Amino acid sequence: MRARPLLLVGLLLLAAGCGGSTGGDRPDEQATLLLDFTPNAVHSGIYVASDRGFDTAEGVKLTIRKPSASTDALKLLQGGRADMAILDIHDLGLAREKGRDLVGVMAFVQRPLAAVLAQPAIRSPRDLEGRRAGVTGLPSDSAVLRSVVQGAGGDPRRVRETTIGFGAVKALLARRVAGATAFWNVEGVALHARRPGMREFRVDDFGAPAYPELVLCVTRATLEDRRPLVRATIRALQRGYTDAQQDPESAVSTMLAREPGLDRASLSAQLDAVAPAFTAGADEFGQLRPATLAAWNRWDARFGILKRPIDVTRAFDTTLVGKPAAQ
Repeated sequence: MRARPLLLVGLLLLAAGCGGSTGGDRPDEQATLLLDFTPNAVHSGIYVASDRGFDTAEGVKLTIRKPSASTDALKLLQGGRADMAILDIHDLGLAREKGRDLVGVMAFVQRPLAAVLAQPAIRSPRDLEGRRAGVTGLPSDSAVLRSVVQGAGGDPRRVRETTIGFGAVKALLARRVAGATAFWNVEGVALHARRPGMREFRVDDFGAPAYPELVLCVTRATLEDRRPLVRATIRALQRGYTDAQQDPESAVSTMLAREPGLDRASLSAQLDAVAPAFTAGADEFGQLRPATLAAWNRWDARFGILKRPIDVTRAFDTTLVGKPAAQ
């Protein structure tokens, strides 16, 4: 009469060994995950998690949604048309400043992706004094430019800031600007491939804290009412990004199968560049560290992205990935 209970225990242990969640941990729901940008290597773990069934193993079926020119991630989240979205951490801060109750629950990278890219003649960011430097027009770009120049001992007020939209690579290749703000993991990789010798000054090398640039976000209602769904998604993504780090070539192939318009060489170069940032300084992928978030909060307020520091304890839930970090 003991055979059936023992068989049940064995099956449960087998399920646990395969990495799937069981019992109350399984939400068994579908969810839409909105990307922050055109698919690139920073999203590799998401595609791996979906392709290899890590999401369904954890009890959630993810639908990956790409942004379009008209997509407003904040409206889609609050309107219930996306269950979760990747947001730039500065956008999350600005949204909360406007009273939108969004919460960051997981980090995709553990350091900023923002940088100032520059012509070979610019040996230090302070060399941008008296020269034109391009920015997209977003408040965070001006802050990055000022922080990098100031961190190198220069005077940001002497830099001729000019708005170029999202055309940093073209503007630099055409030599219309001496430098431009951009993401080093995408535009930086593309620029170096086109013109070796171009300079790259990452913001956290010039005074900014090592903040997590991209964060998985949900509404407060989703976090409170569908917490198992959020936890299951995090577990699935942790498995996906672990595989992407361990086998980047396979991760690239997985993305290309889903997004055939991407270029293999560019995607591989992007992943080589960004993969170390997935877990840099963290105990595990996805960790949100309170001390780091506090430092980011002060930096954003100091350089004018935020009017004043926000309440980071409300803006982030640091308990969903591993053990809560020390305050």
